[in-house]
Amino acid sequence: MGLHRLLCLNRAPLFCAAVLAACSSPKSAAPAAPPEVGVMTLQVQPVTISTELPGRTAAYRVAEVRPQVSGVILKRLFAEGSEVKAGQQLYQIDPAPFQASLESAQAALAHAQAVLTTARLLAQRDKPLLDAQAISQQDFDNAAAAEQQAVADVASAKAAVDTAHINLVYTRVLSPIAGHTGRSSVTEGALVQAGQSTALVVVQQLDPIYVDVTEPSTTLLRLKKALAGGQLKKVGEGQAQAKLTLEDNSPYDQTGTLQFSEVTVDPGTGSVTLRAVFPNARQVLLPGMFVHEQLEEAVNEQGLLIPQRAVTHNERGEATTIVVGADHKFSTRVIKTERAIGDQWLVSEGVAAGEQVVVTGLQRIKPGVTEVRPREVSAGELGGDAADASGAGPSPPAFTRQP
Repeated sequence: MGLHRLLCLNRAPLFCAAVLAACSSPKSAAPAAPPEVGVMTLQVQPVTISTELPGRTAAYRVAEVRPQVSGVILKRLFAEGSEVKAGQQLYQIDPAPFQASLESAQAALAHAQAVLTTARLLAQRDKPLLDAQAISQQDFDNAAAAEQQAVADVASAKAAVDTAHINLVYTRVLSPIAGHTGRSSVTEGALVQAGQSTALVVVQQLDPIYVDVTEPSTTLLRLKKALAGGQLKKVGEGQAQAKLTLEDNSPYDQTGTLQFSEVTVDPGTGSVTLRAVFPNARQVLLPGMFVHEQLEEAVNEQGLLIPQRAVTHNERGEATTIVVGADHKFSTRVIKTERAIGDQWLVSEGVAAGEQVVVTGLQRIKPGVTEVRPREVSAGELGGDAADASGAGPSPPAFTRQP
């Protein structure tokens, strides 16, 4: 009995230590909750397919006003930057010397007409004398020749009068077109020369206005086929309807027409210039502005759009997106993007309507995570967010347009 009691006493500390160890051991870790991600359910919707063409505006007509006679500028009769009408006087060149030239030419004409009158009367008197053989044929021929010479002198004097009158009119420098004036290169007192290389002022017609687009010849061929096939909206023979986006990305409120009139391809670049005409009554468009021109080609009734922030690219450069299944498990899909439509991609392969793609919370999908908790994100909520905190915002569009 003593030995048994001794053994029990010896084992008691070991048992207590085991109990204490069991009580102090950490509990087994509970499984982590799946991370929450924002998803968007894809839906089929009509998508307008359009081609965007960058270009620059150019004046509809440009007139470089130069003097046609030499002289001193007496007056400038317009305000720089103002609108002028066709035929409106812009400058007045000193008319005094030209007025004197006109009066001199008129006097020379009067003298020539007087000589003609004398020569004609002499020829008329010599005709019956020749019939009566009172004068020789030579005398009569001389009188007839003098009359004809006097007629020629009168015609020459009339031409001189007309020239002098034209030069006098040219002292009133007129605008050949209606348009917007630029900066005047001369002031009162300046001496100008006929045919000088420097324009006195440039007048530009801004309503309507041109938009010139330089594109590869393949774009011209494709657009012509689309126009012939009815995919582009026609507004005339060889013309398609076009819209415009300004430099600040605001839409221009007037529609224009794209003209397929270019017939020469630049052999160095293989490009052509396509010209569109837009109304510009309020002169919102000024020459030299950079704009974007849109041509509506067709409407895809079964379009599928994915937000650009939901698309990334793998190491092979393929576009990918993360799709969440019904079991909350996710997978990476390789998709085919056709073109950018605003801040979304038009997708033709890789996903289908009704599937959910991850648009926010991509940074929470880390190695070892196998499933997620999807939360539907509305388009308005998505548009109000900044770029995803993961830095996985919208990938730079590989093709903002496909001409």
